[in-house]
Amino acid sequence: MARRPVNGKIVVITGGARGIGAATGAALSSRGATVILADLDGALAEATAKSLGDKASGHALDVTDHAAFSAFLDEVERTHGRIDVLVNNAGIMPLAAVTREPPETTVRQLELNLHSVIHGTREAVAKMLPKGTGHVVNVASAAGKIGFPNSSTYCATKFGVVGFSEAVNGELRGSGVEISCVMPAMVRTELISGLHEMPFLRPVTAEQVAAAIARALERPRFEVFVPRRLNFLTRAQRMVPKRTADWAVRLAGGDTALVDGADSADRAGYESRAAGAGGTTSAATPSA
Repeated sequence: MARRPVNGKIVVITGGARGIGAATGAALSSRGATVILADLDGALAEATAKSLGDKASGHALDVTDHAAFSAFLDEVERTHGRIDVLVNNAGIMPLAAVTREPPETTVRQLELNLHSVIHGTREAVAKMLPKGTGHVVNVASAAGKIGFPNSSTYCATKFGVVGFSEAVNGELRGSGVEISCVMPAMVRTELISGLHEMPFLRPVTAEQVAAAIARALERPRFEVFVPRRLNFLTRAQRMVPKRTADWAVRLAGGDTALVDGADSADRAGYESRAAGAGGTTSAATPSA
């Protein structure tokens, strides 16, 4: 497949103020794209955009407010003439056993991690289809393929993003509009604060995820695993008996990856911010 340059593309990134969102903005801006960063923390989004140069801008947006999200995309289209790429990246990862997770935290994750992705995808695709071109990137997680203890709702939202994206991928076939689903392992952002690393699968950086997103735009593909060996690992996990797959996850430390350190002082700040108004953490959505 011939490379499709990112240069000149109009790109919207949610959760763009920090973490994967900011790194993706930097990666695409350096390739000549016009980058619009949207984040609940508008001031930080503006500061991040300023660091990227004149072709980037930062804006306040609560993606769980669907009317505001739609109006924001309408304004981007009016200002720039089109939207070439939407990166649905905003998300939170509060951790707790299912019996300890407050109902409001469950709702917040569903609204932010899943419902906003569905809404943003629907709105962007509706704008792209008449033009016969465009690309939606949904940042999911390896936790959208494998369930990890202490993150049941988070995993549910990521499984939802993967399944939703797969279905939309089928709907878009032959339309000229592309969709990619990005599934990182643990990412060195605020979302893994206080957590212990898995010995057999070290965390990746936000820059590595951003580079993978850039490559997926240049040479479109649906599944984007970071690191790439996650593709093999998740496929192998589905091909063996459940008992064997569970044993492999335990051997790799996946059964405790989101448990050990979840209640630590090092993580308290993130958990508090994730539980705040709007709940958006723009570090995106890494998995275990």
